[in-house]
Amino acid sequence: MPDMTKQTDTPAGLSGIVNIIYLNRDNCEITEKNGFIGLKAVVDKPDGWTAPEEKKDEKPSDKPDEKDGKKEEKKLEKTAERIFLSRAFPFDMPLEYISVLDRDKKEIGFIRSLDDFDEPARGMLLHELEAKYYTPKIKKIYSVKERYGFSYWKTECEFGEKSFTLQDTFRSIIRSHLADGTERVFILDVDGNRYEIENVEALDRQSYKKIELYL
Repeated sequence: MPDMTKQTDTPAGLSGIVNIIYLNRDNCEITEKNGFIGLKAVVDKPDGWTAPEEKKDEKPSDKPDEKDGKKEEKKLEKTAERIFLSRAFPFDMPLEYISVLDRDKKEIGFIRSLDDFDEPARGMLLHELEAKYYTPKIKKIYSVKERYGFSYWKTECEFGEKSFTLQDTFRSIIRSHLADGTERVFILDVDGNRYEIENVEALDRQSYKKIELYL
């Protein structure tokens, strides 16, 4: 496997982050209990890592790095019965650079790519992401009406008709160009919901004319 610790493998947006713990099939097991996913991981301690502050009544001899004169263990165990996933680049790299958070929303580590995990772990992670970032796909645009800085959309999604409102329409539409040359568009409404047009050029003529102004 490639060396996941090299800074050259990290996008420019993460280049300033140090001591990133990358999780993969070799150091992490994805678990599932009662419909929630968790993990058990044994990872290398980041540079500069220090143990949690000791209790006042703890004796110096009880320190892990001093007990019986043994050297400090270089591995760090991380266990969480419930984890939460957050995409660093939700539009351009939805299956890469996934932040893994514990119940207290403290970062446990980063998943460089879902492909770094075998099935069924990859499937559990993907299902969690799809549930959090559920994005209805827009098939047709019936109307877009501007009023007082807002735009009101009436569309046809994969599950039927859907109406929503955008504030600052130009900022609420995010374009993403795929490697095959197609243009994908994400739309964020005032309630924080996401919608997707998989391929702008595949829209019918009338739908395209309604969104052309914002592209």
